[in-house]
Amino acid sequence: MEGTENHEKYEFLADDPNFKVKPVMASLIIGAFFAILNETLLNIALTTLMGEFNIQAPTVQWMVTGFMLIMGILIPVSAFLLQTFTTRKMFMGTMAIFTAGTVICAIAPSFAILLTGRLIQAIGTGLLMPIIFNTFLLIFPPRRRGAVMGMVGLVIMFAPAIGPTLSGIIVEHLGWRYLFITVIPFALFSIAFGYKYLLNVGEVTKPKIDILSLILSTFGFGGIVLGFSLAGKGGSGFLAQEVILLIVIGTVSLVIFTIRQLRIDEPLLDVRVFKYPMYSAALIMFIIVMMSMFSSEIILPMFMQGPLQLTPATAGLILLPGALLNGLLSPVMGKLFDKFGPRTLIIPASFVLTATMFSLSRVSENTSVYVIVISYILLMISVSAIMMPAQTNGLNQLPKRLYPHGTAIMNTLQPVSGAIGVSVFISILTTRQQSVLQEMENPSAAAAVNQATTAGVELVYFVAFGIALLGFILSLFIKRAKPIDMQET
Repeated sequence: MEGTENHEKYEFLADDPNFKVKPVMASLIIGAFFAILNETLLNIALTTLMGEFNIQAPTVQWMVTGFMLIMGILIPVSAFLLQTFTTRKMFMGTMAIFTAGTVICAIAPSFAILLTGRLIQAIGTGLLMPIIFNTFLLIFPPRRRGAVMGMVGLVIMFAPAIGPTLSGIIVEHLGWRYLFITVIPFALFSIAFGYKYLLNVGEVTKPKIDILSLILSTFGFGGIVLGFSLAGKGGSGFLAQEVILLIVIGTVSLVIFTIRQLRIDEPLLDVRVFKYPMYSAALIMFIIVMMSMFSSEIILPMFMQGPLQLTPATAGLILLPGALLNGLLSPVMGKLFDKFGPRTLIIPASFVLTATMFSLSRVSENTSVYVIVISYILLMISVSAIMMPAQTNGLNQLPKRLYPHGTAIMNTLQPVSGAIGVSVFISILTTRQQSVLQEMENPSAAAAVNQATTAGVELVYFVAFGIALLGFILSLFIKRAKPIDMQET
């Protein structure tokens, strides 16, 4: 295997004292940080872009929707790519694509060119996380993966947390183009660093790609992400014809896709990973955590800027401590996972998450800001103690040959869960709002709107409480995963 000839006697490269682990980790994490930072860096600049290019909100929203759509379509293909190209080629190619997209965005003379660059960025971002997960699974033995995945969790959570704050400063003082210009040198450094230090891990098997599976995957994941994204943008919501059509096409395509993967010799995405109970449990916990996070990241700012009458800047600062703690505690949770196993972390964290969701379902217009701050901190700490430990534990149960498929499925669920979470909770909020306003004598009055919004937020969190409660029940059945035949290829 290219780049690892001197390490073949070790099952895991990290056990070889001559293998330089830190430079390899640095290569991947630096690239991941700026790719993931880029996901939220642009959100606060959407209004500025509307004025710059004279476009409306539905048009500029494609900067977000299109990004999620490309990720949802491409990540399932990552399992095939990871078995077709070496680690170095995949990483270098992915970062080169991301950098090219960033350069295009920085110099874009029109919105069409800007959107094109953004979609190219999404290709690089979507493929990067499966590379990182797969590489770390191959390098590190199960006993050390918690701490390593904790570092990945730090990047995944910390980068989006500082994204909006950093974006606001850059847009206000330098202009929106510097959102991309400032990323370029770091992306180039990541490429150079990776070229020097990154080694090839894993085995290149060059499987044959099944074209029909690729088409079904594209229509399946693409239809689900796009359908739910459009449903969450208002209008007729889930009743809109295009939303119904997209979700039906996506669902049917995924069912046929799954059946086909079980029948062909070289599946594009091997769904047999679901026969491993701890992996399946990890996926369910991941979805629950993602939906709980989205119910807060989307709904809480609306509640604070509406009924609580806080400014956007104040609302952002209220959420910042929880977001930062979530990222900073991720490596700590990883080390605790290595030492004590998943149950010690996941069961109490799931209980705290459930209790927090119930507490937030009792909010009112008189709720103290301190209650929101503490609730959000507890929420994000519990998320930190659940998400990466559950993912690591689930992946630990898989045989090596299924690592690319397991990581691809987990990473695919991020944009899918995001699209579903946003649309479902926004739909619940708006439906409840409209129901309450219809009973008001003066529905246009500010007091009536605030009361209706509060009722909507209460219902959102009551639903989130029910979902979190299911997660707590599931956590009682989680146990430390034992790797299945680590020698299997």
